[in-house]
Amino acid sequence: MVRCWRHSEASLEDPHCMHCGPVDFCRIPHKVIWGSLAATLLVVVIGLGVTAHLVLQHKRQSSLQVVRIPDHTSDFINQSALIDKHNNVVTYSVTSRVNHTSTVIFDMRQGLVCYKPDNQDSCFLRHMERLDYENVKSQLNKSEQEVHQVWPVRNETERHTEFLGVLSSSRVDASILQEPLQSLCQQASVYWTRKSDGPGKQRLIYFCIDICFPSNICVSVCFYYLPE
Repeated sequence: MVRCWRHSEASLEDPHCMHCGPVDFCRIPHKVIWGSLAATLLVVVIGLGVTAHLVLQHKRQSSLQVVRIPDHTSDFINQSALIDKHNNVVTYSVTSRVNHTSTVIFDMRQGLVCYKPDNQDSCFLRHMERLDYENVKSQLNKSEQEVHQVWPVRNETERHTEFLGVLSSSRVDASILQEPLQSLCQQASVYWTRKSDGPGKQRLIYFCIDICFPSNICVSVCFYYLPE
C-alpha cells in the first residue's frame, strides 16, 4: 500500500491536486507557468510581425528592369530602372561607355529630380516638369510583365539635349532632404540647377548623363557651372 503525503499549503492552494505521480505538477510555481506562456506569446507576436513586415516589403519591393539601349554611335548604354510604386519614385542607374554609373532619381512625391554622377561627389537638383511627370507615370503604371519588356527601338527613339546650369551659390544641406534623396546625397555636396537653352560659348560643359524613358525618348542632360 502506497501512501501519498501532501503539505497542507499545497492542498490549500490547489484543491484539485490530489494525485500522486513521478512529477508533482502542483509544485511548479505559477510564475514559471505564466512566464513560459508570456515568452511563447512574445515569440509568436515577433514571428507574426516579421512575417507581416516581409509581406509588406515584398509588396513595396520595386521591380528591377535592366535594359540596353543603342545611342547614335551604335554603342550601347546600360540602364536599369528601380520602380517604387508605393512611394512614386523611379530610380535610374545609367552606365556610360567609359563604365561610369550615374544615378538619377525622379521623386513624384517631392516633385524633384536628383542627379548623382559617379565621378563627382556632388548631387544636382531640379524641379520636375510636366514631361517628367508623364514619363514617371508611364513607368509606374506599367504592369510587371510590361516592366520587363525592352524599351525604345533605335529607329523610333527621339533624342533631346538639356542643359542645366549649376547654381554654386545655392548649396543645399543634404540633411534636410527626404528619402531616398538623402541616402543618395548624404556624403555629397548638393546644388540647385537651372535649365537653359545652352551654356553659351564662354561656358564649358563638364559632364553629361544620357537617360532613356519608356516613351521612346532619350535625353542627354549636360551640366555646366554658372558664375557666383
